[in-house]
Amino acid sequence: MSGRRQPRKRAAFEPLAVPGERNPRMRRPAATVAGGVLVLMRALSGAVWGAAVLFGLPSWLRAFAGFANGDNTIPAEDTIEDLGLSTETFIGVLIVVFLVQLVFGILLLWGSNAARVIVMIVSTISIVAAFVSWWNVGDEITVGTTLVTLALDILVLLALSSRDAAAYARRNEKRG
Repeated sequence: MSGRRQPRKRAAFEPLAVPGERNPRMRRPAATVAGGVLVLMRALSGAVWGAAVLFGLPSWLRAFAGFANGDNTIPAEDTIEDLGLSTETFIGVLIVVFLVQLVFGILLLWGSNAARVIVMIVSTISIVAAFVSWWNVGDEITVGTTLVTLALDILVLLALSSRDAAAYARRNEKRG
């Protein structure tokens, strides 16, 4: 072999991170802010969808959704009857889901590790459910259906699983 020095190959995996020192005054990382804001956006998108089901979307917005889908067809409006729920039940569930997501978004911004883990689990379940629905049932993932919520779930999962977000959420834990 020649005297040339060969570059060291990079490992195909990340080694386990050594926990850093406990720092209660750690600044909130961008990943945590992004995760919290995305959860709040997820809550808002659910509220907008609920309002669209309750009151119907204006025709110009339905036409835009059809254009964004790529097939230029105006999607039919969902109604509460299509969902098989009473109006009161639908509104109640919508409010509860909105409030839970709002609380979790605020808890994430405050740095709650339990909220971070729960949101990541729920996002994973949501992503898997969308995949299974697409794979088994053939549900299309379009702007008018689940594309926005699916994209937000993926972004939330990526943001909250970062090392910075985990370190910030665990900044007050005692390590023994």
